[in-house]
Amino acid sequence: MQNKVGLFVAMMLCLLPFSSFAQESGVDLAPNAKSAILVEVDTGTVIYEKNSHEKLPPASITKVMTMLLIMEAIDRGELKLTDKVRTSEYAASMGGSQIFLEPGEMMSVEEMIKGIAIASGNDASVAMAEHLGGTEQGFVTKMNQRVKELGLQNTNFANTNGLPAENHYSTAHDIAMMSRELLKHEQITKYTSLYQDYLRKDSSKPFWLVNTNKLVRFYPGADGLKTGYTSEAKYCLTATAKRDNMRVVAVVMGEPDSKTRNKEITSMFDYAFSQYQSFPMVKKGDVIAQVEVNKGSVDKMNLVAPQQFGILAKKGEKAEDFEKEIIVKEKVVAPIRQGEVLGEMIIRKQGTEVAKLTLVAEANVEKATWWQLMKRSTKRLFMIQE
Repeated sequence: MQNKVGLFVAMMLCLLPFSSFAQESGVDLAPNAKSAILVEVDTGTVIYEKNSHEKLPPASITKVMTMLLIMEAIDRGELKLTDKVRTSEYAASMGGSQIFLEPGEMMSVEEMIKGIAIASGNDASVAMAEHLGGTEQGFVTKMNQRVKELGLQNTNFANTNGLPAENHYSTAHDIAMMSRELLKHEQITKYTSLYQDYLRKDSSKPFWLVNTNKLVRFYPGADGLKTGYTSEAKYCLTATAKRDNMRVVAVVMGEPDSKTRNKEITSMFDYAFSQYQSFPMVKKGDVIAQVEVNKGSVDKMNLVAPQQFGILAKKGEKAEDFEKEIIVKEKVVAPIRQGEVLGEMIIRKQGTEVAKLTLVAEANVEKATWWQLMKRSTKRLFMIQE
């Protein structure tokens, strides 16, 4: 039986179940899109959806996964923002949106990220893919592996940039989940929120970047994420905005033009911020519980929140009591790796689960040495005798 800590802590919050609230009220927020979805980021609650699981060409919103793998490599220490990345002839040959990299040109990882996030550079995407994966196809394999790890069943990538290719597809739902994962790396909005910037600023060939996502300039609180367009995919966009404590992601695919795309994303944002609010519960890194460690270099270790976590509530509803249950793994045996999932926080409303947060190990715990185990056993023996 699992060890339960802090069982049924009452909270004065009004929670919403995982469902499509706008559709329940008959609201169509994206009438011109082939598919669409609106998600609250902290809980993953779907506020609105339309054909959200239909497989469609994603165009350049493919780059959400490209950026996710880059940010994860940085977090693991495999990549630094100051590292220099060389452009191959193949990367430089990419058509469509580009930052006009030349074969052999060197740019920092940070500059490449700007080229991808702001200008949707196909050449920058391939250059980074080759740097991290050896070849673009090697990186694409990593992209599809990450898709499976996220539990996304209706996505397959054939390239890193979204140029038309056979067997390259995704869905509004899957893109929203990738976007939600990318937003766990808070630094990404430092780049996706920029409306304009320069590359090669101090060189003889400066390049002015202008964000393809105009909402970051014209919609209050919008700070990303990625546009897309091909003649096959039409106009696509995964966008995010934050107000007060609530962040949402809105995705549209197959829009007829950029003006309609932006208008319908705006309608989705307006609906979310006018109808809902978020109650923050924990911050990233907050200690939530402890777990006993068997045969470890320490007896106990902290379990922390891997991300910010809040609860979505309908505006105007009266407060009600909700239950918070923290469940930790009963038998934890060293060694333990930092970030290993060892518990969860579950939020329930009238017995129904409405939100869940995994709890992870705060630090590495190595196996105890023979000497540590002997000292521990001796100490326990004396305590029993007393």
